[in-house]
Amino acid sequence: MQKRFWYIVGFFVLLLAGGGGWFFLTVGERGKPVVEIGADVAVIGREKALDITFSDSGRGLRRTEIVIAQDNQPRVLSAIDYPETGVRRKAVSVTVDAAALKLHDGPASLTLTAVDHSLWKNRTTVTRPVTIDFLPPQIFQLNTQNHINPGGTCVVAYRLSEAALLTGVQVGDLFYPAYPVTLAGKLGYAAYFALPLEATSGVPQIRILARDQAGNETASGIPALIQKRKFRSDKMVLTDSFLGQKMPEFQALVPELRGKTPIETFIYVNTLLRADNLKTIQSACLKSEPRPLWQDTFLRMKNAAPMALFGDRRTYLYGGKPVGESLHIGVDLASLVHAPIEAANNGIVRFTGMLGIYGNAVIIDHGMGLSTLYAHMSGIQVKPDQIVKRGEVIGLSGATGLASGDHLHFGVAVHGLFVDPREWWDPHWIADNVTKKMDVSF
Repeated sequence: MQKRFWYIVGFFVLLLAGGGGWFFLTVGERGKPVVEIGADVAVIGREKALDITFSDSGRGLRRTEIVIAQDNQPRVLSAIDYPETGVRRKAVSVTVDAAALKLHDGPASLTLTAVDHSLWKNRTTVTRPVTIDFLPPQIFQLNTQNHINPGGTCVVAYRLSEAALLTGVQVGDLFYPAYPVTLAGKLGYAAYFALPLEATSGVPQIRILARDQAGNETASGIPALIQKRKFRSDKMVLTDSFLGQKMPEFQALVPELRGKTPIETFIYVNTLLRADNLKTIQSACLKSEPRPLWQDTFLRMKNAAPMALFGDRRTYLYGGKPVGESLHIGVDLASLVHAPIEAANNGIVRFTGMLGIYGNAVIIDHGMGLSTLYAHMSGIQVKPDQIVKRGEVIGLSGATGLASGDHLHFGVAVHGLFVDPREWWDPHWIADNVTKKMDVSF
């Protein structure tokens, strides 16, 4: 009898334990909901999108709220009730329209609340201090005039009234980022940008842009005198000898060209491969140190005669008919066969290897988005990420790629857009257009 009694007691103990376990795992669970904020909300401008995720691993969400308050006046951005259990995750997106909510510049608070379906209505409340900011940054230009050549480089220096999330120079559809620099002991910004060959006075529009953390954006037109300039154009006859010599190299590199005629191969090389090579160059130029690595005038290949100039427009003829065009985006320099090629200035090697029409090539980063290209080389003596000094031999000239004879194709690029190298060979141009602009006293 006593034994049976203890069996009954044990049964009820187990029953109570099981019931208690069920209770605390379901309606009586104590786990609180979780609130996750998708992005930084420290500063809110005129309009800001917020992505909030509410979750509860127990019985699910009962209610979620997003409230912004200023001057003790709450504004409800979102309030959602979940009548049924089981909603364990809910992503809520709202837009803070500061003007419509009658918010003003100054401090505010963002409160996020989630309540679950537990018997205890477990609650999680997250409050974040925020700053309402309607004022765009002010731009203070430090260069009163800029003389720019079509196809050339320009450098501008300026200060901002506040730290910028994004700032740089907009030239038509192209954006050139600026870098923080110290100007007369104060924080400032400097940007290198390129002017297209076809630029004229007022076209394209050139502006400094600045966007703060709140998303407020402002622009300031750059005073610029666009010089008038003409570029050469010529015709180049493609011979069967040249095509028979050079096209097999490209057919070996590009499988889809095998079986094509020499002239079909040339058309592919001059269009699709040329465009693909430019994308590779621009990608390599994206990796740039946020400070100038170069010093003094850029070096020009020693004892070399110029063959083709920057901006030359070529029309290729075969059988008396035009079969293609190209724009020469560097300067061709010819010296002795396999002449030593020197780094034009201090920098970091970003690319080495075969580069399609450019043959064996090297790209050096000189900081602030400024790069140099050395092409058609017969040999390369540097490696990617190697630091090089001005005048250091990096390889030998050659005739690799789409080259008819031994020479160096030398190019200068600003954020991947090629500019006239002759400016960077000129110490007077550098002094007037770069050095003096960085030497400000206010």
